[in-house]
Amino acid sequence: MKYIPYGRQSINQADIRAVVKVLNSVLVTQGPKIEEFEQALCKYTGAKYAVAVSSGTAALHLAALTAGLKPKDEAITSPITFLATANSIIYTGARPVFADIQPETTNIDPAEIIKKMGKKTKVIFPVHFAGLACDMPQIRNIARKYQVMIIEDASHALGAEYRLDGKWIKVGSCRHSDMAILSFHPVKLITTGEGGAILTNNLKLYMRLRALRSHGMYKTQAMTEKQGLWYYEMRDLGFNYRLTDFQCALGISQLRRLNDFIAKRRYIASLYDCAFNNIEGVEITPRETDKKHAYHLYVLRIDFKKFRTSRREFVLKLKENGILTQVHYIPIYRQPYYARKFHCSFKDFPDAERYYQRSLSIPIYSNMDINDVKRVIRVIKEMLLLS
Repeated sequence: MKYIPYGRQSINQADIRAVVKVLNSVLVTQGPKIEEFEQALCKYTGAKYAVAVSSGTAALHLAALTAGLKPKDEAITSPITFLATANSIIYTGARPVFADIQPETTNIDPAEIIKKMGKKTKVIFPVHFAGLACDMPQIRNIARKYQVMIIEDASHALGAEYRLDGKWIKVGSCRHSDMAILSFHPVKLITTGEGGAILTNNLKLYMRLRALRSHGMYKTQAMTEKQGLWYYEMRDLGFNYRLTDFQCALGISQLRRLNDFIAKRRYIASLYDCAFNNIEGVEITPRETDKKHAYHLYVLRIDFKKFRTSRREFVLKLKENGILTQVHYIPIYRQPYYARKFHCSFKDFPDAERYYQRSLSIPIYSNMDINDVKRVIRVIKEMLLLS
């Protein structure tokens, strides 16, 4: 039986040739392709600076450190995100604080952010869930009022846009944030295998991010002219979070195809919208006229009780029909580590809980065959109508 995954990469011959070319070159890491990839990301998003790193998690970690998070500080984020968003806060010794989501968008609710602000709050981590931009102008206003930094988790949202004053602004431009992070895992909008990046418009943050990426080392022309070509200084405790040149070559090649990837995802999403929009007990992924969705994920919200089934049974039946689905995400406060350490109550997050009980991510990816899309629609509708 042919299985249809919920997401996967799209690699073509141009991607392969780009990687092979670097593998046949002298420098397979710490070479020119890294800066070329970073410049391409800046050109696409509109940000001034980019720092490519080994994963989205590494990007979050370095951004959190660069923002100055430390023990006894707090940072606010969404409970509906991958573990790495909140984990990166803990890596610095700070405490993650969760703010409930907007039920219509699944993004963090600015009103809930205000409720969770405190004297220890230093950073807000909005997550552009599934590829739909958060209300960044409003979040920026909150951050300015309380004098805190913003780090956008844009892992799902490369290519997403939002409109302000008649102009379209790309997620990742850092127009309303201090930093934004990207992920290039294979199920994301583009891939480098594993990989990530941090975007910023602040030169000071950029320089610190570059140093922390490579063991906390600084090396400038002035240093080498005075001390010697070999000279460098480790001024901070950093990490080896570097990305290789052949991964960056793949990223450059993939980035050239990003607009086509997103166009295909939006087309698939439109087919799903038409198929499931008028079924009572099913809510489709929201559309907003002032936002352009990147559709990293397509999430159905299904009232499984209404259809006299459970999500577990529904997922198993879909798998029996060759359709693989996923749940994005189990709310972080439900994880044993977080429940034990931070004592969060489900009652504090009614919208996140309602979302979690009903959510199901169905297949969507840029090289998905339209016949497979039709098959997903047919099987799900049959299961819903027969329930």
